[in-house]
Amino acid sequence: MHTNALTLLMMQLIVIIGVSRLIGRGTRWLGQPLVIAEVVAGIVLGPSLLGWLAPDLMNTLFPTDSLPILKMLSQVGLVLFMFLIGLELDPKLLKGRGHASVAISHTSIIVPFALGAVAAALWLYKDFSDPSVPFSSFVLFMGVAMSITAFPVLARILTERGLLQSRIGAIAIACAAVDDVTAWCLLAFVVSIVRASDLAQAGLTTVFAMGYIAFMLLAVRPFLARLGARVASREGLTQNVVAGTLLLLLASAWATELIGIHALFGAFLFGAVIPKEGGLAEALSEKLEDVAVVLLLPVFFAFSGLRTQIGLLNTPEAWLTCGAIILLACVGKFGGSAVAARLTGMRWREAGAIGILMNTRGLMELIVLNLGLDLGVISPTLFTMMVLMALVTTFMTTPLLQLFYPTEELARDRLELAPPATPGSTPYTVLMCVSHQQAGPGMASLAKALAGGEGAQLHALHLVHPERVSLRGAESEPRASDQDVEGDGALAPLLGRAKSLGLAVRPLSFVSTEPAQDIRRTAEAKRADLVLLGWHKPLFSQTVLGGTVHEVMQAASGTVAVLVDRGLSDVKRVLVPFIGSRHDRAALKLARRLMRQSGAEITVLHVTSRESNGARAQVDELFPAEEGSGVRLKVVQHESPEEAALEEARHGGHDLVVVGVGAPWGLEDRVFGLQRERIVRDAPGSLLVVHESEPVVEAVATPQAAASAVASRS
Repeated sequence: MHTNALTLLMMQLIVIIGVSRLIGRGTRWLGQPLVIAEVVAGIVLGPSLLGWLAPDLMNTLFPTDSLPILKMLSQVGLVLFMFLIGLELDPKLLKGRGHASVAISHTSIIVPFALGAVAAALWLYKDFSDPSVPFSSFVLFMGVAMSITAFPVLARILTERGLLQSRIGAIAIACAAVDDVTAWCLLAFVVSIVRASDLAQAGLTTVFAMGYIAFMLLAVRPFLARLGARVASREGLTQNVVAGTLLLLLASAWATELIGIHALFGAFLFGAVIPKEGGLAEALSEKLEDVAVVLLLPVFFAFSGLRTQIGLLNTPEAWLTCGAIILLACVGKFGGSAVAARLTGMRWREAGAIGILMNTRGLMELIVLNLGLDLGVISPTLFTMMVLMALVTTFMTTPLLQLFYPTEELARDRLELAPPATPGSTPYTVLMCVSHQQAGPGMASLAKALAGGEGAQLHALHLVHPERVSLRGAESEPRASDQDVEGDGALAPLLGRAKSLGLAVRPLSFVSTEPAQDIRRTAEAKRADLVLLGWHKPLFSQTVLGGTVHEVMQAASGTVAVLVDRGLSDVKRVLVPFIGSRHDRAALKLARRLMRQSGAEITVLHVTSRESNGARAQVDELFPAEEGSGVRLKVVQHESPEEAALEEARHGGHDLVVVGVGAPWGLEDRVFGLQRERIVRDAPGSLLVVHESEPVVEAVATPQAAASAVASRS
């Protein structure tokens, strides 16, 4: 087989991305961010594991002469990624939180910086540094490496746990923003000292760097503001605009590399000066993020893993040193942040949560460490210890945060509290859960029919999978009105139809790792009378009642309905197949509401066999005589209720079939199914499948019931 540099690179990319995503499945299950998987994948593919178990395979996949190509590709990825990090930093994050954020973030830099510098001076420099490395460079670099916080990883964790709109989440994201800017300025200064041949050159490099920052703020930023306004008001983000932006990005990275403070700082600075208003920053992020994060960034992790040699820690003393570095890093970052947060007036629980979040290092730490290794400031052994420190401090964030700041604390400290319920009758409430855009319009039409003219409360919920969260999506504020999100994602078609129907719908969207449980929690918080789910064909299963739908039905404590929409726009004629189960009764109740609120004509198809004919009384109970004008009861004898319902649906001209879950209708609540239910497959119109949870059995019976039970036993 012919192998050249290109085929080798393609093979390396396939292995790197595949292993990263495979390990990512496991880390997601553990509640860890994807960056953990990518770092671990890099170490797995390097000499620490693959090189130990199968050195020939590692040398075949990653021969020494291919590493320069991987390094350059990873550097391009880092330039793009640092640009995206700069795009993230929004001055609005500091609005109203400037004093506390600056105090906490600077303390979280000063304390670990001091501990790292002292440890380097008294201990690490002697044992883990080359004599050719200047003492001052090593001490300053170790101080910076100890004080880094990973802004992107922190933003992901806050978003996935729903903490961005809590008090600690808002403060932590602002602290991380200040921390990032301060730490990168410090790092630029340290790199200028390391690269300079003498003190005078270091001073000159610093002067050039300050001049370049002033040029970017005073000259480039106003130009970018005008460009952003033009993009927002005219042609949008064209290829020419993207090309021009990339040229400026590369020029900025080239300029800072030429000055002597590394290309990454120029990329970061250029992203930071792009105005966040007007949509230019968001549009650029959407264009570049997937390529940078999915394709190029894992190459950097793999390259870092190839340089991480855990085998170098081959003595108890080396592992003790590694443990001491991890302890110092945690004490400095966690302790400094927590104490500073406490001094700004937070409770100890909140301060502890801030300390845990600020102790997250992840990707940013790896960038700093690779820079130090490239410059020759740190040795491969110390590099390995610091990589392990970055992994441990990132891995511990999620479980410790759950311990310090559980769900009940999050509910207590929400920034936007739900409005208190008004006294009197509770309005009818529908929670519409939208996964894909196609389900939205039909849900809005059904909600209109259920709400009618009364003041019902309608909520539209869209849950975002963590892997679909963009970097900028982590800092977006919650939207409170349909005007704010009408053009946004999966909820847009629903909100557009609702607006045309004159419906007031309250949108809600957040990141969820447990969709079924989050739907249940939201339904309980909103006191929903009906949870309405949209159905789309799953990747593997065919059944309507499988997957997340099955989990929601098992978890919910009320009525859950799944809408199979086939162009539902108006609800005038409704068919309700009926045998008598609790699910059938729930379907009848919904049909009664459709009749009362929108004047729909209801056909109740009571299917019976020769053996049973006792459901008519239940229909009469739910539809009293005074409401009977809009109800037609049709009784048929048929051995197959499913076939009878389909026959009526084909010839009755109904807009909607409302059917309860149950084996007679071929609708069984199950996790997985290879065959789509026949009534769903063959029904000509839209279908609403209704599930009613089992009634809660009271622990203490009423006196009358107790007396009856005693009489029956005696």
